[in-house]
Amino acid sequence: MASSVSSVSAASTAIGAKFVPEEDNFLQRHVAFFDRNKDGIVYPSETFQGFRAIGCGYLLSGAASLFINMGLSSKTRPGKGFSFSFPIEVKNIHLAKHTSDSGVYDTDGRFVESKFEEIFAKHSKTHPDALTNEELKELLNANKEANDRKGAFAAFTEWKILHYLCKDKNGLLHKDTVRAVYDGSLFEKLEKLEKQRASKKHP
Repeated sequence: MASSVSSVSAASTAIGAKFVPEEDNFLQRHVAFFDRNKDGIVYPSETFQGFRAIGCGYLLSGAASLFINMGLSSKTRPGKGFSFSFPIEVKNIHLAKHTSDSGVYDTDGRFVESKFEEIFAKHSKTHPDALTNEELKELLNANKEANDRKGAFAAFTEWKILHYLCKDKNGLLHKDTVRAVYDGSLFEKLEKLEKQRASKKHP
């Protein structure tokens, strides 16, 4: 059933319809936020726009667009040649899953509830539903695989950006926030907040 949905999505994209991520595929939904024109392809310019939309500065947004698209593009385009435009195909994002991760996304990009709960069961020792900066470091070290610098760096970058953007005034990263980043809904909330802040500055 999942493969047939993917085929339909791919076919729809080919004739110009908007790409719609699979409802139960949290990884597709997570990445689809950065597909700003909803055509199923994320270009570096869209990654940049997405990071700016959630409140990141120009430098971080620029670095993220290069790092993410250059790192993931070829993995999501199996059988296709190299492209200097570094497109990421959303429907194939599961092929770009990095190592040294939490395992919350399975090999198809779907959400694994038990792995998500395991993060907090094992590492949120100070507060039951939140991670301190030190506990986040412990989580990263626990997930790090031997001789896996690339995957470990990707995981470090993802979690540190999340902590930077979403920690509360006490430096805590809350469980509901982490869950929201996995399904992509956090990005939409952050974008709305940024628009509200902008409208207050320039009414």
